[in-house]
Amino acid sequence: MASKELTPNKKLLIIAAIFLAVFFTPFTHPRVAGAIQEAFLMLADYAHEHVLLCVVPAMFIAGAIVVFLNQQAVMKYLGPKANKLVAYSVASVSGAILAVCSCTVLPLFKGIYKKGAGLGPAVSFLYSGPAINILAIVLSYKVFGWKLGATRMALSILIAFLIGLIMQALFRKEDEKRLADERLFKNMAGPEARSLGQMVLFMVSMIGILVFLNWAPSSGASSGWDFIFRAKYWITGAFALLLIYAIVKWFTKDELVEWGGATRDFSLQILPLLFGGVLVAGFLLGRPGHEALIPSSWVASLVGGNSLFANFFAALSGAFMYFATLTEIPIVQGLLGAGMGQGPALALLLAGPSLSLPSMLVIGGELGFKKTATYVALVVAFSTAAGFLFGMVA
Repeated sequence: MASKELTPNKKLLIIAAIFLAVFFTPFTHPRVAGAIQEAFLMLADYAHEHVLLCVVPAMFIAGAIVVFLNQQAVMKYLGPKANKLVAYSVASVSGAILAVCSCTVLPLFKGIYKKGAGLGPAVSFLYSGPAINILAIVLSYKVFGWKLGATRMALSILIAFLIGLIMQALFRKEDEKRLADERLFKNMAGPEARSLGQMVLFMVSMIGILVFLNWAPSSGASSGWDFIFRAKYWITGAFALLLIYAIVKWFTKDELVEWGGATRDFSLQILPLLFGGVLVAGFLLGRPGHEALIPSSWVASLVGGNSLFANFFAALSGAFMYFATLTEIPIVQGLLGAGMGQGPALALLLAGPSLSLPSMLVIGGELGFKKTATYVALVVAFSTAAGFLFGMVA
């Protein structure tokens, strides 16, 4: 999606806004100074823990989707005219095999969206990728009990399905126009260069690297899961050897250059927005267990009980916070200990992992303000309603 050139007046307004913000911000105030430090510490944590192991592999997968994947096949199974039950079911449960956060899923979302997937299935995938993480569901069951764990899993799939259907219905004409334009472009690499089995092996090897490289321990919840964690680098190495074999055997130099170019383009589009969003999120809310500009006690005091406002605030604050994979579990556990209700806990678990301020910026760059605002509103609304209803029966 090409960005529009800013007019001179808009550029001047942006410069004036930055000047006023710098002029009036009390940088010497301890809380403001601490928030600035938290912003850069959170960015450093993000760079150390997520960029090389999560985001970079996801960029290469997204680039491969755009360059090598058969566009007609994507449109057949995930396009707006595909069988809705198949398209939305696949998109809504895809997170079960992808242990990714709200930022890592973005390159994959952009890849399938640019390749011809309908807005609805692409958005269902965008929500489900971080939400339906098998280990997150297992840990939810272990830490919060079977009722909250099972409800989180079932509602994550249902919400992904419903949000996709609603987004496709609301923006159907715009999406059909987008796909009509994209059909004019042909995949230069050509799907005929490789068989279906070769492409499956190629994509599985990259997904395997992404999944097992980021495999997290279960802290005793599952011995089998922890065994895989101890062996994750050996498993990742096996997938890496498989990927090297596929690249050497089935791809030409020109195709690899094109793949690298597509990966580079994704990086230039996504990384600046991600880093900026992480800085802002760190400045406002800080890292888990650390104070920033907004005191964590304020958040805890507003999510007690099971009022509609408490559920809405939990969903909204979760949507703007950045949760690395599985970090929502200890955060919600701490909030429950501080008096958070069961309903708001579910609302935060449904909204938090799938959205964050950094991811909103990237989604907005791809979908535009109207579609992004609608998507965020649907996630918050469904999470609020689910939390409120769950709190009434829990």
